[in-house]
Amino acid sequence: MILSEDTFMLFAAHHYDMDRAISTEEFQEDAKRFQYLKRLFRRYDNGKELKLRLVLNHIIIIYNCFGPVATEMLFMKLEGYHKYLKPFVVYLSYMPETIKYDDVIVRNSDVSMDENIITELRKI
Repeated sequence: MILSEDTFMLFAAHHYDMDRAISTEEFQEDAKRFQYLKRLFRRYDNGKELKLRLVLNHIIIIYNCFGPVATEMLFMKLEGYHKYLKPFVVYLSYMPETIKYDDVIVRNSDVSMDENIITELRKI
């Protein structure tokens, strides 16, 4: 299955760890974490403080729920915020050489990283 905006929820449901799910509502709550991350990165991009640990917690939960394919899901849903996302994905050792979704191919080497986030992650 190819990951795209049209197939995102089906893709997410297919890769969701069913052992964690108690109900459909719980799956939907976990799927909303992508929106929460986008909101947190947007606030940071607008000059406000980054809630580093909150972002990290959301990302860890997403990986726990969806597994390694979460990388593609994250980069697709957080397009425009890749330089903020990449340090977290690298920190968690999930960054592949290439990421594919829709008709987009993102190369690891083409994505810069936010220096402030790198510095903060090193303090953990």
